[in-house]
Amino acid sequence: MTSKLKNYDIDAGGKSLGRLASEVASLLRGKREVNYMPHLDPMITVRVFNFGKIILTGKKSTQKIFYHYTGYQGGLKAIKYPDLIKKDFGRGLKLAVLRMLNKNRLRAKLMKRLTIEK
Repeated sequence: MTSKLKNYDIDAGGKSLGRLASEVASLLRGKREVNYMPHLDPMITVRVFNFGKIILTGKKSTQKIFYHYTGYQGGLKAIKYPDLIKKDFGRGLKLAVLRMLNKNRLRAKLMKRLTIEK
C-alpha cells in the first residue's frame, strides 16, 4: 500500500489552543481519510499559520502552567505559558498535540510532520 503525502493548511487565527490541537492531532493521525488504519503512517503534513493570533480563554494566558518530570527525585519542573512561548512560540501547541497522540513509535514520526508558523 503506497500513499501519497497530503498537505493540510490550518489558519490558527481566532481559534482556541485546545480545539486547534485536537483538530491537528486528528489530521496527523489520518482519521479523516477513507482508508484509515491505526497501525499505519498516513503520510500527512499539517502546517499551522497565524499562530500568533491564537486565543487562550479565561486567565490561561498568564496562569497556565506546563509541567515535566526529569526522572530524579524532586525533579518536577514547571514553566508558565508566557515564558514557554518566549523560548519557542509554537511549543504550547506542540505539547498539546503530542499529548493527544497515542504513546507509541508512530508518535515521533507524526510530530515531525507538524510545522508551525507565526
